[in-house]
Amino acid sequence: MGHREDLLEGAKRCLLEKGFLRTTARDIVKESGTNLASIGYHYGSKDALLVQAYVSLIEGVGERFDPAFGVEFTQPPGSPERFQEVWATVIRTVPESRAVWMLSFELMFQDERMAEVRKLLAEAQREGRSGLVSLFSGVPEADLTEEDVETEGRFYMTLLNGLMVQWLFDPDSATTAEQLTEGLRRIVDAAGRNS
Repeated sequence: MGHREDLLEGAKRCLLEKGFLRTTARDIVKESGTNLASIGYHYGSKDALLVQAYVSLIEGVGERFDPAFGVEFTQPPGSPERFQEVWATVIRTVPESRAVWMLSFELMFQDERMAEVRKLLAEAQREGRSGLVSLFSGVPEADLTEEDVETEGRFYMTLLNGLMVQWLFDPDSATTAEQLTEGLRRIVDAAGRNS
């Protein structure tokens, strides 16, 4: 590995151990075995490096429930059974990805002190929405429309964030995939009766 990769791996370890706000450039240098000048040379700034490290961590979590990385879903795309199967798979990843989700929430609740970082992360959110739509619908991300991503993607991202809050706060009382699916069924049934 070169300095660029060493820095990224060191930054990921620092994020998981210390979080975004408490990680210093010196922490990253110590963890990566590089030097301070390498951060600026390869990433432009410590914050840009930490954003890249965070995105890499999130992508790693996503790979745990992504068919592109060998996860197989057996239920038909777009069905309630697929809805439940995907959420069950996502929930199974929570114990091993807890530190990454905690980091996500640390970043979400920062104010304008991190405006540039928040901007970069907001751009990454769109990719996350697109990936979620693909998981549930079976449609490759490249074939999704803007409307798919901006409607269904936002719906799934909202569910994902709410579900993660519950699982991080109190796993014993958190919503299960079965409960989420039954709630969806009831909402769809009620909407059908009232239309």
